[in-house]
Amino acid sequence: MAIVARQPLRADRAVVDAFADYGVATVHEAQDRSGLLTPNIRPIYAGARISGSAVTVSVPPGDNWMLHVAVEQCREGDVLVVAPTSYSDAGYFGDLLATALSARGVRGLVINAGCRDVAELKEMGFPVWSAFVSATGTVKATLGSVNVPVVCAGQLVNPGDVIVADDDGVVVVPRLTAPDILDASRRRDVREAALRKRYGAGEISLDVSGMREELARKGLVYE
Repeated sequence: MAIVARQPLRADRAVVDAFADYGVATVHEAQDRSGLLTPNIRPIYAGARISGSAVTVSVPPGDNWMLHVAVEQCREGDVLVVAPTSYSDAGYFGDLLATALSARGVRGLVINAGCRDVAELKEMGFPVWSAFVSATGTVKATLGSVNVPVVCAGQLVNPGDVIVADDDGVVVVPRLTAPDILDASRRRDVREAALRKRYGAGEISLDVSGMREELARKGLVYE
């Protein structure tokens, strides 16, 4: 059955926004190295860094009809997450849909398929993380669903989950655990800042992190 679920629960906006202060690698590590989309999901241009609430779209291969339906369900601070039901490298998304989403305050798109109009999207400053860049067109013939659980690039994404994306990729944080993962990300960031300072002063990780004893126990020998 094709459905559109309206007004899904979202994480607290302050929590969602705060994730943008931390990189994907930090958040991924903070939640026990989970939630990372497969590494073929790449930004179409460098330098974008966002966090937002997921509006999910399940689409048939080669058919972008439901992306147009999803625009109406988006609001400021959202990230559109698109998952075809089977493999597709078609260009589902371009500058026209980006213009419509930008007008609603959407922060970006994550899609396990293709996008196009890359030059225009970069000029607009609308970030996309996609599996492909492809000029191949799509049709509008078959229904899908909006704001339902989807599997996107190997990860379950529920509507309202937090999406964090940067040059390293995309990580999903479940809505219900987002406050705890945000706290863990903050703590990790503080620890890394302290380590960075010590490394910059000339100390090395073997000593700072006490690795020598374990290396010796494993049998490492210096000659």
